[in-house]
Amino acid sequence: MTPPAPPSPSSPFGPLDFQLVLLRRMADHQPALVEDARRELGVSAARMREANSRWQSMLRSRTSRGALARYRSVLGPPQTSARRSMADLEWEEHRWPVPLWPDLRFEVTTTVGGGALWNEWLVRAPGAPSPVLRTADDLTPWSCTVDEASRAFAPAAPMEGSAPTRQQLYLTLPGGERRIAEFAWGLHQRLL
Repeated sequence: MTPPAPPSPSSPFGPLDFQLVLLRRMADHQPALVEDARRELGVSAARMREANSRWQSMLRSRTSRGALARYRSVLGPPQTSARRSMADLEWEEHRWPVPLWPDLRFEVTTTVGGGALWNEWLVRAPGAPSPVLRTADDLTPWSCTVDEASRAFAPAAPMEGSAPTRQQLYLTLPGGERRIAEFAWGLHQRLL
């Protein structure tokens, strides 16, 4: 496989670049898995750093679009979009495929009409099998999403992560042991 050509600063930022952004944040926790994934994508570490730098520039730009418009410009139209509600609360969920993780989708949750961003993370694709999570040993890196871990090890309490794209869950393991699971972009990274 021929590695993708390095992007020029003016080349469009696309789905491959976005996957590199996801991996960049995960490299803080799982460098070996990220290296394997980067090689699978056929890109250099320099390209991953460049993609992350360009993404950060887009986020901080004075002319930055809203989150939903930004994701559409990078990832194209969502594979699915749906309006959800609970009691008086209404929101929209937009999901895109992520080739590196075919059983997952990148989900962006906004207020109705594509307004304020509520959440952005990886979720299980509809119809894809969920992992079997029974013990702490099942919580391997990249094995599950926040929602899956929360359901499997209830009661679980969300905690603030160390960065906007990081989440933590205070889980109850079999036997009543309480542990903290860390996630990046909604994908499990490590158990503390």
